[in-house]
This record gives sequence, C-alpha cells and structure tokens, in this order.
Amino acid sequence: MQRTQLARTLTTRGITALAAAAIAVFGGASCGGANDNGRSPSYLFIESLTAASGAQPDSFANVLQSDVITNVRVQVGGQETFQPTIFEDSGRATLRMALKDVGAPNVPTTPTSTNAITVTRYRVEFRRTDGRATPGVDVPYSFDGAATGTFDANGGTLQFILVRAQAKLEEPLKSLRGGGGAIILSTIADVTFYGYDQNGNAVSVMGQISINFADWGDPTS
Repeated sequence: MQRTQLARTLTTRGITALAAAAIAVFGGASCGGANDNGRSPSYLFIESLTAASGAQPDSFANVLQSDVITNVRVQVGGQETFQPTIFEDSGRATLRMALKDVGAPNVPTTPTSTNAITVTRYRVEFRRTDGRATPGVDVPYSFDGAATGTFDANGGTLQFILVRAQAKLEEPLKSLRGGGGAIILSTIADVTFYGYDQNGNAVSVMGQISINFADWGDPTS
C-alpha cells in the first residue's frame, strides 16, 4: 500500500510539473507577443490609404483599378505601334504617431523625439470579397516589402509597391488578359506596416484597400 501511494504521489507531482512547465512556455510566448506589440508609449495610425495604377501613376484614389496589362504607344521603325506592358501599382499611406497617454486636458502629454516611429517594412495580403483567398488560385500571392519613413505627431506619407509586376505574370491575374474588362477580380488588400519607436519598441498598424483587377481600357493620354 505504501509503494502504491508513493507511486501515485510521484505520478501526481510529475503531471503537476509538466502542467506548470506548459503554462510557463505558452504563457511566456503569449506574454512576450503582447509585450512586443504594447511596450511603446506611442502608436501609429493610418489617416488614409490610397493607390494608383502603374498606367496612371499620379492618379491616387481610395479604390485601385489595377490593369493587368497596358498597351503603350511606341515607335518602331518610324511607325507607331502598341506594345503590351506590365506596370507595378503603387500605394501611398498617410501615417501619424500619437501617444497612448494623452495626459489631462489642462496638462497634456507632449511627445518627444523618442516617441517618433520609424517604419521599415510592410506586408500585403490579398483576399476576395467572397471569402476565397487561396494564393495563386483565387488571389495574388502575399509578399513582404521594405519601405522606410519616420513619423511624429505631424505625420507624413509613405509610398510603396502595392501590386508587384510579377503578380500580373502569375495566376489568377494572368488569365484576366484580353478580357477587355469583362472579367473583374475584386479583392481587398490588407496592408500591415511594421516599425519601432526610438527606444526600440515594436509597433505595427494595418489598413485595407479595395483592388479590382481587370484588363481595363488603356489611358488615351
């Protein structure tokens, strides 16, 4: 009986030790992730997220009509002809830093240079409006890009590549060529910006923009 009781005690202690270790591991990982996202006294927010087709790079709008292929006028042997061309599409984000603790109305908190946030990279992920989101089948592949800018309370803009040229050489965008705009792939792009404040605390913010892919009519001027 004593041996049986001892075995039960050791087994119970072993299970308790394993449970405690598991809690420590998973709790530490969860806590660490939360700390990475929340240590900074300042945060970043997106005031606007716009985009421009590569065929009309100066025309930024809240919704992007992405042309999968554009016929560009070129001179060949003294004759004008149209050359099918692929353009990347640009995004533009207006970003601004703010403090988590704004202080009291009569004693507002004033940000310092250490509160400024430097963005260094971003990630773009696509999903269809009907919920389908298999990369290379339903939507273009997700990707990471580099874009650097530092933002304080006055804010600023950051320009980046929203739709890569290689995405228009792959499915599902490749199949839209020659459709004359009759077939449209409507997607939402989730754009996440990653950076840090001047004390090294991680900061991130996400925004969304609608992108409609098609073989749109080419610009005439």
